[in-house]
Amino acid sequence: MKNINLNSFRDFFSSKSAGGVILIICVVISLLIANSPFGDSFAAILNSYVGGSFGNVHLDYPLLIWINDGLMAIFFLLVGLEIKRELVEGELSSPKQAALPVFAAIGGMVVPALVFGLFNNNTLTANGWGIPMATDIAFAIAILSILGDKVPLSLKIFLTALAIVDDLGAILVIAIFYSEQIHYNYLLYAGGIVALLILFNRLNIKNIFFYIIPGLVMWYFIHHSGIHATIAGVLTALTIPTTPDSKTSPLEHLEHALTKPVNFLIMPIFALANTNIALSGGMIEGIFTNMGLGILLGLFLGKPIGIFIMSWVAVKTGIGSMPEGSRWSQIWGLGILAGIGFTMSIFIAMLSYKDPAFQTEAKFVILITSVLAGAVGFFVLKWIYKLKQ
Repeated sequence: MKNINLNSFRDFFSSKSAGGVILIICVVISLLIANSPFGDSFAAILNSYVGGSFGNVHLDYPLLIWINDGLMAIFFLLVGLEIKRELVEGELSSPKQAALPVFAAIGGMVVPALVFGLFNNNTLTANGWGIPMATDIAFAIAILSILGDKVPLSLKIFLTALAIVDDLGAILVIAIFYSEQIHYNYLLYAGGIVALLILFNRLNIKNIFFYIIPGLVMWYFIHHSGIHATIAGVLTALTIPTTPDSKTSPLEHLEHALTKPVNFLIMPIFALANTNIALSGGMIEGIFTNMGLGILLGLFLGKPIGIFIMSWVAVKTGIGSMPEGSRWSQIWGLGILAGIGFTMSIFIAMLSYKDPAFQTEAKFVILITSVLAGAVGFFVLKWIYKLKQ
């Protein structure tokens, strides 16, 4: 593997580890605020309108919308940059390298969605089938980092590539299945911006502002088109120039610049704003509803089953190869860790349900399941390491 890839992986691991710890702290703070006398005031702040109108351009939205549609577009910009880098020069740059994480990610998305569907078919909560498909790489990598050399580097790289394919799948699901009524005029305007960005790429324009500024305009058009505005971040990322060799590209410069702000600012703000769950006695019972069981079993069982089965198929058919120095039991443990849904699962839950009660119940189950998957995955991988000694 090229040195630049190893260096970017090491930087990726260290920043994600620290970011995962901060996310945990922010979740705890948000839960404490929601269950304190300040809970209503905090909710009022999140629902207060920020911005204004500038001629025919209306940018007056609740603070929560700015966080989930605006700041999260920057998160998706970083995700898009990571996807493109991996496709051009990383673990997804050749069919042989990409096969195992792609197969594993597909299994880790399809099986959880099917598990959710078994419990929620033809119910009011059926639209949440996308919730258990997602993996939160920040928490998963944070746990792998705590395990240190008890897990081979090849497994960390495998999980990273798997999660990136998983993110790409989640992006497609959001764009195709969780869009509202489509306004084609705004979509046409956004398409014009994408064409302009592709032209800049073809002309080999490397100044990043030639992509970011039109990307901001595209965000406005997509926000009004009915497709979720965060897709603008991904589309912008995919047009930014990069190289397949060791030369540092505009894409890598921007990725490096965004990694710490996203991990240490944007994701913690998202966690503070979206995990302010007022706990009540009926929430435990909510875990055993159709929706609760669909999310819990989809993430905790569906993820490892799907990842393990499809990885086995890829390896046994010769399409892919096992991560160096790893064993099948570790693939299973990694699959359990992939059941940490959190960020993307919560994000999809809010798109799935308009009913605040459903949103709250889904968030609570996602939190419980993510803690369970993280703890069990950690101890399984640690136990496997001890057996090898």
